[in-house]
Amino acid sequence: MRVSTKKGCGRQITVRPMQRIGLPDTRVVVAGAVDIDQNGDGIIPRRLSNQWRYQYPLDVEVLASSPSGVRLAFTTDSKSIGVELLATHFQLGTGEGFRAAIDLVVNRELVESLPFSEGNAIVVDAKTGSFDFVAGQPTTVDFADVPDAEFVELWLPSNSTCELRAIHIDADATISAPPPDHRRRWVHHGSSISHCLEAHSGSRTWPSTAAQIGNVQLTNVGLAGQCHLDQFTARTIRDHPADLLSLKAGINIVNGDTLRLRTLAPALHGFLDTIREGHPNTPFLVISPILCPAHEEHAGPSDGSSGTTVALGTPVTEAQGALTLIQIREIVSNVVAARRTAGDPNLHYLDGRMLFHEADLADLPDGLHPNGDGYIRMGERFAAYAFAADGPFAT
Repeated sequence: MRVSTKKGCGRQITVRPMQRIGLPDTRVVVAGAVDIDQNGDGIIPRRLSNQWRYQYPLDVEVLASSPSGVRLAFTTDSKSIGVELLATHFQLGTGEGFRAAIDLVVNRELVESLPFSEGNAIVVDAKTGSFDFVAGQPTTVDFADVPDAEFVELWLPSNSTCELRAIHIDADATISAPPPDHRRRWVHHGSSISHCLEAHSGSRTWPSTAAQIGNVQLTNVGLAGQCHLDQFTARTIRDHPADLLSLKAGINIVNGDTLRLRTLAPALHGFLDTIREGHPNTPFLVISPILCPAHEEHAGPSDGSSGTTVALGTPVTEAQGALTLIQIREIVSNVVAARRTAGDPNLHYLDGRMLFHEADLADLPDGLHPNGDGYIRMGERFAAYAFAADGPFAT
């Protein structure tokens, strides 16, 4: 085999003849997805069940195709690996879009994270919520000089949608399906703070970080702005295989002022009831919101158009039942710990401020979303609590 070299990104890259493996292919497992769309060009992993797709609002439709926690898994002896894809990036206004990256994880260790910007863009107006679509081009993200591998995962971006077209490996290399994964299956649902658009990369969101520490399989159903205790999400989780469950709820309810004092507790009960239809005894951890200074004592909705989260609730709306985070935590704790655990000993409650609190404010740049370092710390704290010998996810 003839081998040449080229320089790129400040490093020397080995260039080898390659073979292209179009997707879908049975030798490449799409882990962490709930459903998969296929078109003539490739596959699109989705994190909600297509069975309930007719019920989704447009925002949910887009975000369900953003592959937070999704990874391509296979075994290969190739020294070069590429993933060919057409991404669609989210961009706020005329500024830069979120930094997208593909992570190469070999034998469950992060080897390299490669950023890329090629692809379509959805340009969102932060003030009005309107958006424009800007067409772009597909690309191939190439990893060179891959360490000897028994097991390879390509973790996809948490902050872009991905049409996956092919895997590229050396022309003389082999590829096969990975061995069966017998680790416990963890399904998590939450807001943007679980979707983790601001994370360094897909393997470094807080749920991904916690899953790797806890040595479990992750399906992350975190949906930015869309954790409103919707029944189509509850039914997705109910029908999906799971050995561990978690829900982090409350901040989107405040952000949009979508549930109030009268409606939050019944909605949470209904959400839990639906999931328990399919997983009656599965360990289930319900987490209240992390710290958000603007909304601790002030109700929503929120305005983040200035780059800093501002509470727009008024004494009048609060008197009408608009909720603060202090009230949200009280209601969630009461539903889970006071009302349900007597009859459901596998249901647990965690105050979200145990994962991110006042000492972490330097890593909360917009007053709402942690940055990449903040998400890693959240994942480490979650794992230390949930997977401890006496924790709710103890083996």
